[in-house]
Amino acid sequence: MILGYARVSTRDQNLDGQRDALAAAGAERIFADTITGTARTRPELDRLLSELRPGDVVTVTKYDRMARSLPDLLGIVEAIRGKGAGFRSLGEDIDTTTPAGKLVFHIFGSIAEFERARIVERTKEGLEAARKRGRVGGRPPALSPAQRAEVKRMRDEEHRPIPEIAALFKVSEKTIRRVV
Repeated sequence: MILGYARVSTRDQNLDGQRDALAAAGAERIFADTITGTARTRPELDRLLSELRPGDVVTVTKYDRMARSLPDLLGIVEAIRGKGAGFRSLGEDIDTTTPAGKLVFHIFGSIAEFERARIVERTKEGLEAARKRGRVGGRPPALSPAQRAEVKRMRDEEHRPIPEIAALFKVSEKTIRRVV
């Protein structure tokens, strides 16, 4: 069975063009969401995925209707494949039910994986360069070195309870426990 999926981001947009194209492509049922593509939960897409059977083909007019990023698209198509179904995008002429379509889609997957690896690499390089310039990432310490020394003194010499010290310095008890 050919199942169509259509999506628009706002109520001001119209699903008619997508519905017509999906019907012309042979979609017997069309699931449609009016929600941003970056939303984690899309009720109609979730329903479509839950109702998939082996041999079904999920069809969209353009792959960006299914997902806003290539990694998201790959994850959704993997879920479709896991159900024994195929994926077809009319606009990009991708059809994972054919050998050529599978090849193209695997190339997309490889490119996305490469790009993720490059982002990680560039992030590490940037952090290392910042460290060499004396910059340390993360949040600044809640207590100065002098305050830390005072916390230790109050705990060791005055035997003050941790909640009291935390209240005095206006920090969490966990912060004080890390110091002592």
